Amino acid sequence: MTHLDSEVKEERLRDDLKFYFMNPCEKYRARHQIPWKLGLQILKIVMVTTQLVRFGLGNQLVVTFKEENIVSFKHLFLKGYSGVDEDDYSCSIYTEEDAYESIFFTINQYHRLKNISLAPLDYGENEEKRIGLKICKQYYKKGTTFSSNESLTIDSDVEIGCVHLDLQALLNGPEDWKQLPFFKLEFYRLLQVEISFHLKGIDLQAIQSRELPDCYVFRNKITFDNKAHSGKIKIYFDSDANIEECRALNISGSIQKNTQYVLLFDASVIAICLASLILCTRSIVLALRLRKRLENFFLEKYKRRVCDVDQWEFISGWYVLVIISDLMTIIGSILKMEITVKNLTNYDLCSILLGTSTLFVWIGVIRYLGYFQAYNVLILTMQASLPKVLRFCACAGMIYLGYTFCGWIVLGPYHEKFENLNLVSECLFSLVNGDDMFATFAQIQQKSILVWLFSRLYLYSFISLFIYMILSLFIALITDSYDTIKKYQQNGFPETDLQEFLKGYCIKEYEKDTITFQTQVGCQRKGSDDDLMLIN
Repeated sequence: MTHLDSEVKEERLRDDLKFYFMNPCEKYRARHQIPWKLGLQILKIVMVTTQLVRFGLGNQLVVTFKEENIVSFKHLFLKGYSGVDEDDYSCSIYTEEDAYESIFFTINQYHRLKNISLAPLDYGENEEKRIGLKICKQYYKKGTTFSSNESLTIDSDVEIGCVHLDLQALLNGPEDWKQLPFFKLEFYRLLQVEISFHLKGIDLQAIQSRELPDCYVFRNKITFDNKAHSGKIKIYFDSDANIEECRALNISGSIQKNTQYVLLFDASVIAICLASLILCTRSIVLALRLRKRLENFFLEKYKRRVCDVDQWEFISGWYVLVIISDLMTIIGSILKMEITVKNLTNYDLCSILLGTSTLFVWIGVIRYLGYFQAYNVLILTMQASLPKVLRFCACAGMIYLGYTFCGWIVLGPYHEKFENLNLVSECLFSLVNGDDMFATFAQIQQKSILVWLFSRLYLYSFISLFIYMILSLFIALITDSYDTIKKYQQNGFPETDLQEFLKGYCIKEYEKDTITFQTQVGCQRKGSDDDLMLIN
């Protein structure tokens, strides 16, 4: 009797394992189980993608509005701005007269803002709750210059002086504030002049998309940088735009009704993702229970543990990916709803969450394609080659870092693509992929013959090493894994303990005309045993 119970237990376990590793179509044919999770994932793909497209279009309008305002501010407040930035700064000046005119031009344009700007702008309060311009200058504490013997005395301590020009002071006319002692600049000890002011604006283009408009506060800062004392003052314009709640906003029309539909759609996405999250979490829990049953069976019958490879078969990476995607979609959708009703303004965080979750959702489609042998080769090749590729990249990365530091320290002063480590890394990565090679060679300055010769040796050796050797070996690793997978698909994969266990037949005998029927899959079970099944 004990032996019979053991056989029944074994057959039930084998049934559950076979059912677990079936795809949704096989499960439906075996037990007519409707693949709810498959249908839910398909519906989720459609809704999440629709949600992302709608939010992406709105976010694009926000980014465009900020960028266009920054360009407008540069034309409004920078004297002589050509419309194109010079390197990493906006423009530059070379004479004392130009310096004074540029500073006074900015102040005068701020005073005339409402009369000259095409945008609905207004003055905003700064951190000190004051409206107006805050002008600060940094300079060496003491300095004396003697032109006769070309000597210079400087105290390296830096002092900062500031003045605030409110709207009332600006109304008095330029003759008054131009005569302030603050504007008597001694350029030989001047480090920089900084002009900061806040402006308010509203994004009315959102109304055309039937959405509530956003109100912005632009924290603008213009810096006249003279730290190099090279005769060239660089002018930097920096603007930080923050979205704030619009006060006394009264817009009539169908915008409010459209907002309710958007919120209802976002709530539906949350509900679908929550259902997907619950089902996938349940599947993982049941898979762990099934693995525990298999471990106990092996310990009882074979007196040994299940190998690690077989144990990991029960932890589906696809389910983990779906769970992460669902969590990110739920959080992102909540943020999107708050943004829609203008309680939050963090577009960047919301776009990262929704964009990454949509990426994971579409990657998850590969799981269902993997049920077909012709499509499964990609997943199997990636799984087989990943450990070898990671080890190879770790070694190649050391060489890459060496070239990065070497190029930065040697070629940085002579080549714009090697000015900092980030640019060097991007330039070298482009070279590995065969991009922009001639320009990289041609842009090196020939002021130093030694550096020019070194640059040739450096670039030729890097390109030859990484393109002809390292990249070829990288491709060879993946190709070798692909050939191995193709060979396994033709001749059969190596069998593990789990697969050998699943080879056993689930036998059920029916005494009818002395014929014994044997079925390999889908043995009938009692309803009381359904809770032992993993609904995959």
